[in-house]
Amino acid sequence: MRIDILTLFPEAVDAMLNVSILGRAQERGYITIQSHQIRSYTTNRQMQVDDYPYGGGRGAVMQADPLYRCWAHVRELAGEAEPWTVFLSPCGRTFTQAVARELKERHSRLILVCGHYEGVDQRFLDECVDEELSLGDFVLTGGEIPAMAVCDAVCRMIPGVLPDESCFTDESHWNGLLEYPQYSRPEEWHGRKVPEILLSGDHAKVDAWRKKESYKRTMLRRPDLFAKFGESTLTSKAERKILQQAKDEAGEEAAAKAAKPK
Repeated sequence: MRIDILTLFPEAVDAMLNVSILGRAQERGYITIQSHQIRSYTTNRQMQVDDYPYGGGRGAVMQADPLYRCWAHVRELAGEAEPWTVFLSPCGRTFTQAVARELKERHSRLILVCGHYEGVDQRFLDECVDEELSLGDFVLTGGEIPAMAVCDAVCRMIPGVLPDESCFTDESHWNGLLEYPQYSRPEEWHGRKVPEILLSGDHAKVDAWRKKESYKRTMLRRPDLFAKFGESTLTSKAERKILQQAKDEAGEEAAAKAAKPK
């Protein structure tokens, strides 16, 4: 997987994506992440990349030509490959784990375009962008944070980046549920103890507990997600029993919380 990021602030992008897990994955050749300074592709001494919007209004709009020149250079580097170009925008479809998996499975090269100021000239978007993605229903000052989030979410699923596939398949949203609670040493901290079952050494019971807690956490925190969960896919009696236990406990916890004085 190779990801090229078009940005006005490559130093910010590089500082985040060239360290820790993604930094080591790049050193080992599993992924390549390259940032490109859009200002380097201007044709004026001032390295200007923005101008006033037609029709009036506050702020400035990023011009189409510097973006296009930067994008065209990256496309040329790709040779016969066909990179998928994504513009990070609050107008795009919401980025989810499912979208991250889709990008990882369908494309070996991505170009992420970071906007800034009041927006980007629509003509560049119409000519060069394959899709727009949004982190959610809010607005940021630029596309760098969304681009880094997309990059991280996609790259961590590339074989070799994490030690094992279970490092991401067991986590929240992979199967439509939230992840179970995690605990580490010491066994007791501030009077709070690790659940006994996690100390039992019985892997089957631990797995069952984690499934139950995953169901329960999703019911309590994200009922919208749980409503989409396909209960009918649980065909075994043991699985249905775990789910029923989760429902019973979730109901008890919800009732106890509601009874607490406010």
